[in-house]
Amino acid sequence: MSLDLIKARELFEASTDFTVGLEEEFQIIDAESLELTQRYADLHNAAQTVPDLADSVAGELISSEIEIRSGRGENFPLAVALQEVNRRKLFALANELGVRLGSVGAHPWSRWQDQEIIDTEHYRLVEEGLKYVAWRNNTFSLHVHVGIKGADRAIAVCDRLREILPELLAISASSPFLEGRDSGLASARTQIFTRMFPRCGVPDAFGDWKTYADFIEFLKRSNSIIESTQLWWSVRPHHSFGTVEVRICDAQPNGNDSTALSGLIVACVAQAARDIDEGRPFVPLAPRYVEENLWRAIRFGLDGKLIDFSEGSEYPAAEAAGRLLTWTEPVRRDLGIDPQLPDLNAAQRLRAADGELRDVFSAVLDETASTYAPSLAAA
Repeated sequence: MSLDLIKARELFEASTDFTVGLEEEFQIIDAESLELTQRYADLHNAAQTVPDLADSVAGELISSEIEIRSGRGENFPLAVALQEVNRRKLFALANELGVRLGSVGAHPWSRWQDQEIIDTEHYRLVEEGLKYVAWRNNTFSLHVHVGIKGADRAIAVCDRLREILPELLAISASSPFLEGRDSGLASARTQIFTRMFPRCGVPDAFGDWKTYADFIEFLKRSNSIIESTQLWWSVRPHHSFGTVEVRICDAQPNGNDSTALSGLIVACVAQAARDIDEGRPFVPLAPRYVEENLWRAIRFGLDGKLIDFSEGSEYPAAEAAGRLLTWTEPVRRDLGIDPQLPDLNAAQRLRAADGELRDVFSAVLDETASTYAPSLAAA
């Protein structure tokens, strides 16, 4: 992503509201051991021969991970349709190569010490800049891009989304197991990635594009960053696409849940934009307050309580999805988005499953295959 902020601003001024792009990260799994396996290059190279898949797959730091991208959809249903085609092609390719694809926030037991950084210039720079922080980041997530017209408006949307990021994380939490044991966290992924990477987690509220751009220019001038991909915040304006990108969520083991969660995120971005357009009052929370809810979401997911800062009181985190659905109902009605979210998140379902960890994970891999590529499973 470019650090040309004049060009980035122009891109937002010319952007189209509520276009959608979906990005889903998958673990590459050895079919016998169920360990992470270093097969990204094999999958990537094979994808170059599959029509349209070559432009849809990407590497993400480690060679046991692969990402698929929908590309731009003019609306949410079109983005989902594009992604469903990509899913089927990627899972079919993995099957041909004898590997499986996993989709939880962190592998339940594979060691980070055994993973390798993919050999690209970009990720060599990431490794050189971060060292242990990069090596340790064996995590997998869901990213959603939503087009927002207007640079100041995009920053205002990011500002409004900051305080609901913990709710989205609690809903999405899927990584309770790490290094062969229950971590005690609902989202070990977030603790590993968001708490360790620089310029990560919930950003400050910037207020307008100029304030944002001034800070990015400071980072550039002080040799803190050389490209905007080094802005790893959980919500950010994407300099290359003219989108607001939401990056807080764990990967989902069930493809239907991933689609539903993506729909909820699109609705949240669109409702934030509508609230701005309608002049709804808003005072951004100080980071210290948002951090309290972020920790609760990491630790307890939907099993704990979150803080309603407008009321100054706690509420059950299990109500988070309902609250967001209520807030976004006006824009969801107009955009035709009706996400069918499960009552329990993936972390809760994983903990409730019977059997040894390997057996639980094997069942999750079956669920992933049957829901991300149902036509293949049926065949």
